[in-house]
Amino acid sequence: RYMDAENNADFASKEAIEYWKDVDLYIGGSEHATGHLLYSRFWNKFLKDLGYTKEEEPFKKLINQGMIQGRSNFVYRINDADGKPTNTYVSAGLKKEYKTSALHVDVNIVENDTLDLNKFKAWREEYANAEFILEGGKYICGVEVEKMSKSKFNVVNPDDLIERYGADTLRMYEMFLGPLEQSKPWNTNGIEGVFKFLRKFWRLFHNEAWEFTVSDAEPTKAELKSLHKIIKKVQDDIERFSFNTSVSSFMIAVNELTDLKCNKRSILQDMVVILSPYAPHICEELWVQLGNDAGTLSYTAFPTFNPEHLVEDEFAYPVSINGKMKMNLNLSLTLAQPEVEAILLANEQFQKFLDGKAPKKIIFVKGKIINVVV
Repeated sequence: RYMDAENNADFASKEAIEYWKDVDLYIGGSEHATGHLLYSRFWNKFLKDLGYTKEEEPFKKLINQGMIQGRSNFVYRINDADGKPTNTYVSAGLKKEYKTSALHVDVNIVENDTLDLNKFKAWREEYANAEFILEGGKYICGVEVEKMSKSKFNVVNPDDLIERYGADTLRMYEMFLGPLEQSKPWNTNGIEGVFKFLRKFWRLFHNEAWEFTVSDAEPTKAELKSLHKIIKKVQDDIERFSFNTSVSSFMIAVNELTDLKCNKRSILQDMVVILSPYAPHICEELWVQLGNDAGTLSYTAFPTFNPEHLVEDEFAYPVSINGKMKMNLNLSLTLAQPEVEAILLANEQFQKFLDGKAPKKIIFVKGKIINVVV
């Protein structure tokens, strides 16, 4: 009925059904997908049999996003000879020497798998008088990757991460963890890398005093090449829902632009547009600093990829003498064989390899190799 909700005469008009048809993309967790698909497919086939819909299936494409798994920690409570629990807990490396029961412990009182004993005693009343058998002066917890759940005390509060790193960092790090459809264990070890990347991106627009400094000068070939590489990569990755590889490519592009000391408006403005679906908050702020109206970034067209900017105009030719590789020579790809031979024979390093001998033949394959027969 959403296709033609105000139509009181028919289920939906033919025009509306032809326009809306089936759902382009259904994204849902695998835990719920079976029930949802049974329900939606039943109704779609039922309506198709009655002639109300045209498509056999309700969805063109289905994606089950992977679950973010929790990293659980365990303490090991010693049981007495009768199998009854004591209030003594043994470190993971020593548990084989005792009969124990594994108990989930709050991951927020564990750091690098080492239990904070005072926090553990304060965590619950029954642990207030707990005793411990340590290894190396520490209580090392057991570890297991499993479903993130309050009952397993392995839930990470996103508000704490947002408070420390910002929403864009959390957002990009979740994408960076791995392929969309793959279940991934939550681990904050790599979140600092994403945080540093966003700071580095911000520094492209600002000087050391954090003042906004963007140039209106024309971009160089190298800068355009970096930009159009990332345009192409992100376009392809979005089509394939491969967001984790996009994040990696953004890091490479920002490193390249940093090395080039790029602060060109035409380059950076397009970079903001490309990155905005991944890090909308920082990009919206930079968009306004670039002189654009607030709230217009999400309506801006994605930059157009120009393959001409990726065409190499130079090549590092491997130079071989009598079949043995001796050196590399950077040459323009526009040069013909007579020009290449003249440059090669004038090269001091090449003359040292000849050791006074005259070349009998120079074989030149454009964009591949130079082979000299002596």
